[in-house]
Amino acid sequence: MLSGVVVFLVALPLCLGIAVASGASPFAGIITGIIGGLIVGYLSGSQVSVSGPAAGLIAIVILAIQNLGFEAFLLSVLLAGIFQLVLGFIKAGTISNYFPSGVIDGMLTGIGIIIIVKELPHAIGYDNEHEGDFFSYRLTDEADAGFFNEIIHSFNFAHTGF
Repeated sequence: MLSGVVVFLVALPLCLGIAVASGASPFAGIITGIIGGLIVGYLSGSQVSVSGPAAGLIAIVILAIQNLGFEAFLLSVLLAGIFQLVLGFIKAGTISNYFPSGVIDGMLTGIGIIIIVKELPHAIGYDNEHEGDFFSYRLTDEADAGFFNEIIHSFNFAHTGF
């Protein structure tokens, strides 16, 4: 329980940020932090168990909320949690040995590319988004001429910050 409380306190800012970046309310981030840090930590029965937010899932959550709606997304998460509990009780974790590592590497590479594409313009000092607009992720946009159009365009406005 103590490790769960520590993970919850450390992960709380990340939970809030991921919730806002995913288009959910900050309160949803607090609830997921409580469930992931305290409840899952308690139910796991391990003193070294760590569960917390995964920033890499933002891309998946954004699309799921946009396609399903927030309420249907919450229902799907609840059903996925129940499914995971059932699989845990029947000790089905060994099925992960059958997933090719290339699939996992591909997913993580895709997440890395999304993070780089979205953050590179900010890294060189260009911010075309309003500062008060928390939810401004665009994964696809038909108006863009190409995938790297925003990055190339941002170099026209680069500055050193002085």
